[in-house]
Amino acid sequence: MKAISSTQTTPLIKDSDRLENRLQEIPAEPGVYFMRDRNENILYIGKSKKLRSRVRSYFRDSQNLSHRIANMVRQVWEIEFIVTDSEAEALALEANLIKQHQPYFNILLKDDKKYPYVCITWSEDYPRIYITRKRRKQQQKDKYYGPFVDAGKLRNTLDTVKRVFPLRQRPKPLFKDRPCLNYDIGLCPGVCQQLVTPEQYHQMVQKVAMVFSGRTGELIDILQTQMEKAAAELNFEEAAKLRDRLKALDILTSDRKVALPDDTVTRDAIALAKDDRHCCIQLFQIRAGRLVGRLGFFAEARSNRPGAILQRVLEEHYATAEGPEIPTEILVQHPLPDEDILTAFLSDRKGRKVSIINPQRQQKAELIEMVEKNALYELERTQRHADRTIKSLQDLTEILDLPELPKRIEGYDISHIQGSNAVASQVVFIDGVAAKQHYRHYKIKNPEIKIGHSDDFASMAEVISRRFRKQENLPDLIMIDGGKGQLSAVVNVLEKMDLFQHLKVIGLAKQQEEIFLPHQSDAIDTDPEQPGVQLLRRVRDEAHRFAVSFHRQQRMKQTRRSRLDDIPGLGFQRQKQLLAHFHSIDYIRAASVQQLQEVPGIGLSLAEEIYNYFH
Repeated sequence: MKAISSTQTTPLIKDSDRLENRLQEIPAEPGVYFMRDRNENILYIGKSKKLRSRVRSYFRDSQNLSHRIANMVRQVWEIEFIVTDSEAEALALEANLIKQHQPYFNILLKDDKKYPYVCITWSEDYPRIYITRKRRKQQQKDKYYGPFVDAGKLRNTLDTVKRVFPLRQRPKPLFKDRPCLNYDIGLCPGVCQQLVTPEQYHQMVQKVAMVFSGRTGELIDILQTQMEKAAAELNFEEAAKLRDRLKALDILTSDRKVALPDDTVTRDAIALAKDDRHCCIQLFQIRAGRLVGRLGFFAEARSNRPGAILQRVLEEHYATAEGPEIPTEILVQHPLPDEDILTAFLSDRKGRKVSIINPQRQQKAELIEMVEKNALYELERTQRHADRTIKSLQDLTEILDLPELPKRIEGYDISHIQGSNAVASQVVFIDGVAAKQHYRHYKIKNPEIKIGHSDDFASMAEVISRRFRKQENLPDLIMIDGGKGQLSAVVNVLEKMDLFQHLKVIGLAKQQEEIFLPHQSDAIDTDPEQPGVQLLRRVRDEAHRFAVSFHRQQRMKQTRRSRLDDIPGLGFQRQKQLLAHFHSIDYIRAASVQQLQEVPGIGLSLAEEIYNYFH
């Protein structure tokens, strides 16, 4: 790796001499490049067969960069690179590095819906299986399967799997010294009491993982062989269990048949539809002749030619996939510019040949046409939504007499119950769409705000003061959830910070959906149902939701800890040890004096104090 010194004080794009020196140091060879910000965080990882030309293209004035990439370039303070022998090696290295670092700007595409995944915690001796919509790679061994399109069917599948295979049913044991009812009825092998070894349990979970990897056909063949062997050995009880599992798996895979002659081939089919602003991609997952998944993505319309977009989508989609998840055949709507490189990369990862085909006739071409038709429907839906958003922004611009469409809108709200657990929220809408990666929440620090004494005006003033202390990423519009009182408190803070002249701030009152401007006693004459006001209401409702959810979270934390706080002699560290040992207040309440003494640091007198407190 070629690392470049980080002594600069400005981004590269603002220092032409240093930028040119950096570019000259980058060779015209294949490899991977890194873009880093001022804090040395990796913003972007890319690959190229000619590193210098590719990196230089980001900084050309004539380059027609998307807003996302232009925003990234403005934050680049350092560039690093790794030279490889070929572009195929660069592609493999890029995939591994993106998987490892997950840079923020390495998202060419995004889901058109927040699809659920199944997570299996392989890092644990007895892995848990659960559904999530957030991929958090906290443990390297943990694995996410999916995404899955139909959340309802996914839940039903998981429920069926847990009924058919004896699996861990609870995240934490119900009892300390004995298994629960799930063990007695055969739903769990007794994980909590370690009545099954980790090796045996892993073998069972590996079979379950085949269901969520689209390898149900392979699993059925394995179970069929095991059932016949058990029957031949006169082990009829085991054979009956395997028969029941086969029936359940057959039900799971009995619908959504796709008519293709070679239904033993696993394949994906991908196509797109685009206009000048939007690009919608659809990817159909077909396993054993059945459509098991349909994924939709958005990409930037200016992200090169259709074939290049499809190639990049496939690279990102399979970057984190393991061998069994990669299909043996990929049907593409347009020829890929570097098809041979991607084919070699996927074949190497899968361990067998992967074919990429651009079909022109017969059933495979008809399948691509079906995928393209779905992409067109998504494009039309996206266009309608974008048109509504633009209409709302234009209407809001007229209502507030803004010089141009507000690109960044920030909304603020306060949440508490009679002053207790007072918190605030900051939500951000960019181009009229919620940008949740920029959301923030605040705990109110004002000592005067406590149980029995609330002050929304002071709370809002504190939040605005903390938000704009650094005066970075200034919004085009600030919306305060409240009327003239909250608005005045915010205006006073901004005036003291010499920011009021640079920011547009308004208040949106709840009762009549009235919009208030600073230093004006009357609300603006608007219709609550006009597009601009509806946009403000969406911002306000999102700020309220985000504030309330954080307030509830804080209140629950206090509820869990408050009872322990009342026990004399039980400090914070011993509370942590108790909760780590028993996992909940209910288990602590049910524990005997002797069980309490098993916790490090809990002696007889303190154990009796805890026991007497609950009893």
